[in-house]
Amino acid sequence: MIITKPRDWARIIQNLESIGARSVFLMGCGQCATVAHTGGEKELVETAGRLTAAGYEVTGWTVGEVTCHLNGTKLDARKHRDEIDGADAVLVLACGAGVQTTADAIAKPVFPGLESLFLGTVVRNGVFEERCQTCGDCVLDMTAGICPVTTCPKGLLNGPCGGMWNGMCEVLTDRECTHVRIQRRLTEQGRGLGGTLAPKDFSTALKPGGVNIRDRVTHRRAGDREGAR
Repeated sequence: MIITKPRDWARIIQNLESIGARSVFLMGCGQCATVAHTGGEKELVETAGRLTAAGYEVTGWTVGEVTCHLNGTKLDARKHRDEIDGADAVLVLACGAGVQTTADAIAKPVFPGLESLFLGTVVRNGVFEERCQTCGDCVLDMTAGICPVTTCPKGLLNGPCGGMWNGMCEVLTDRECTHVRIQRRLTEQGRGLGGTLAPKDFSTALKPGGVNIRDRVTHRRAGDREGAR
């Protein structure tokens, strides 16, 4: 299970202001974020209230069964097509994978409403694709919902690298370069990267992680007492 915490509110507002958004559609997750009390129905209602108080119109909201499930998210988007069409942006209260899945399913600027902290163990056979490193220092608001560090085989925050050829990745030669995808999506949305991204702050990804829901402790270093701040 992916553990998340609320994203800094000022940064969320800054994201919305960066594209001049005045109306927002909210998406949550019925699995991990609901269990973590960060992206369930209660949290979406609270977020809608905060946005309304800040002068934004909330056109609607939905809690997907599993937001990182692409087909399910596409189905949710079709069910709420009019509300999404009436919004300037979509705010996702789910993990980084859920934000990216939503960005794949909806042709609107998509912004994260949570920070992903760490992964819990899932014991089940299946096929998976890594989309988020749960770094705690998310840049998806600036990269159109595509994580450059995770989806680029070289982990490049700023790219493309010198080996990219005809828009294709040098390492995974059958895959389009992550940074080409980012630039195209930003262009399609009338946005720009806005320059070079700052180096990642790896201090936000303390290991091992821990969460105490009662005290809202979101990180615990090895050796710290349980619940210590």
